[in-house]
This record gives sequence, structure tokens and C-alpha cells, in this order.
Amino acid sequence: MKLKNILLVGGCGFIGHNLAIKLKKDGHKVTIVDSLSVNNLLAFTDKDIKNKKLYVSILNNRIELLKENGIELLVFDSKESSQMKKIFKKIKPNIVIHLAAVSHAAKSNKDPHHTFDNSLRTLESTLDNVKDGNIHVIYLSSSMVYGNFKQDQVDENSICEPIGIYGNLKLAGELMIKSFNQVFGMPYTIIRPSALYGERCVSRRVGQIFIENAIQNFDINISGDGEEKLDFTYIEDLVQGISLCCTNKNSINQIFNITYGRGRKINELADILIKNFPSTKIIYTDRDKLMPKRGTLLNEKSKDLLKFKPSFQIEQGYTKYIEWYKNFWRQQNFYEN
Repeated sequence: MKLKNILLVGGCGFIGHNLAIKLKKDGHKVTIVDSLSVNNLLAFTDKDIKNKKLYVSILNNRIELLKENGIELLVFDSKESSQMKKIFKKIKPNIVIHLAAVSHAAKSNKDPHHTFDNSLRTLESTLDNVKDGNIHVIYLSSSMVYGNFKQDQVDENSICEPIGIYGNLKLAGELMIKSFNQVFGMPYTIIRPSALYGERCVSRRVGQIFIENAIQNFDINISGDGEEKLDFTYIEDLVQGISLCCTNKNSINQIFNITYGRGRKINELADILIKNFPSTKIIYTDRDKLMPKRGTLLNEKSKDLLKFKPSFQIEQGYTKYIEWYKNFWRQQNFYEN
């Protein structure tokens, strides 16, 4: 395996810091650029933020882990193309993984300007700095680009009809990536994850909210009847898939569903939670109409071309995540607060 010089734009986020640690342990040279202002430390300064102390502790833990693994973190706004140009010139990456984005559909719908600014403008800056070199760009898209699934499962050739701001901006990002390939010959890979969960997430994804509420003896709210299926994917499986894209030439100019590859009912995730927190009460609420109805993202293409092997169905991955949360909560003395 030829080792790479990899730049992660927006790499101090949930996916990014886990991915950076994985890539560094694989022997690659890894650098992160992140402003720490989107769903990160600088965004958690308001004293009224729910679970603020917990999130700040988790975010500081991310930075500690990056330091322990010898990963350089450059705190810059990736929208500033001239500054990024200096960073590219200094680092000379042969792979850029673009992760910078507002990673929450509900927040995107509430603040479209902020989402556009920190999703498409950051991507434009990245692309402006790679167009003149043979730099492989890996773009993190989303299962939300498919919109409402027409069937229980989709593959990479399924029609994309996203709903709302988040999914449409992700699809717009994919089109920008493809256009730079057409005009400048830029090699790319587009990755579509789904329903991520795992250690050190502060994005308030469904699996994270379930655990935080249960550990504080709060009720669990499920939008809809809980019978809807999501392709829950543990963070370790996703970063394995992304790392394969860095070293396998079969990833060039391809789109991949990097997921566990099996839709599971939200109620099934809740059942695992209740086994760990038996007193937890579930409350069902009206379904959010701007959330598309999803299911399984078929991953045969990534298994075939990349030799991707997801390992964590929710019985293993979610249980592992719950244990991490309990331990972190205890270590930070939140039980006493």
C-alpha cells in the first residue's frame, strides 16, 4: 500500500477526527483544517445550550486524541480560499477529503444561509485549490440525496430527489465535484453514508439523543411510529470504507454507499437502548414531513470494488457506543453534577 499525504477539510468533526486517527494509524501523513466554528468548540459558547458541559468535554477529548496521535490541526476558515491556497502549497496533499458542512437536516432547514455558507462555499474553496493539480478529492455526501426511497432499498444508480435544504445542498455538492472532473480532470470519489452513530458525536443524531436522554432519565421521543427503517452505520465501518477509497484505484470517479447495508427499524435501536436502560419511556410524536422515508442503502458496489467489509450491525455497534457513553459520563463525573 502506497502511503498518502492527506488533508481533511473540516476534519475535527465527528467523522473527521475518527477518520484522521484511523488514517494516521494506517501510516498516512494526515493534516486537518477546521475553523472549530460549525458544530464544534466555538459553536458551544452560549450558556443556555443543552448539555453544553458534556459537549465541550467531548470536543476537547477529540482534540486530545488528535494530539496523542500526532495529527496536526490547523485552525482556519476553509472558506478563505487565499489562506487555503497557502495551506495547500505548504502541505502538498495528494488526497483531500472534504467534510466541512452543516451536518444536520433540521438545522439546515432553519438556517439555509449558514448551511450554504459552510457547505457549498467551503467546497468551492477546496475545489479552487485542487483544480490545477492531480489531487484526488473525496467528498462526503449523504443518504439524504435520495429523498424518499421509492423501494425499500436504493443503490448508487437510484434517482436522487432530495427533500429540504440539507439533501439538496449535498446533491449540489456532488454536481460541483463532477463538474470539476469534467472541466479539469480532477479525480474524485463521492461517499454516501447513512444514519451514523458512534463515539464523540455531538451532532444530536438519533442514536446519540437516545443515549443522552436515557442516561439522564429523560423520555425518548420518536418521530412517527418507530417502524420506519434506517441503515444505521457505526463510525468504525464508515472510516474503514473511506480509508479504502484513499488507497484503492477502483475508487476513482465513483460514487459509493458506505453503510452497513441493512435497514433497521428505529424501534429496534430503541429496544437495544432499553436493554441498557430498562426504565426508559418511549413517546411517539408526529413525523417530521421534511425527513425522507429511507431504508437500506445497498453496498454491493463498495464490497466488490473496494473489498469493503462492514462489521457492526446495531446489536454490536450500538451496544459498544452505549458503553462508551456510560464510561465517558462516569469519567467526567456528570453523574454527580
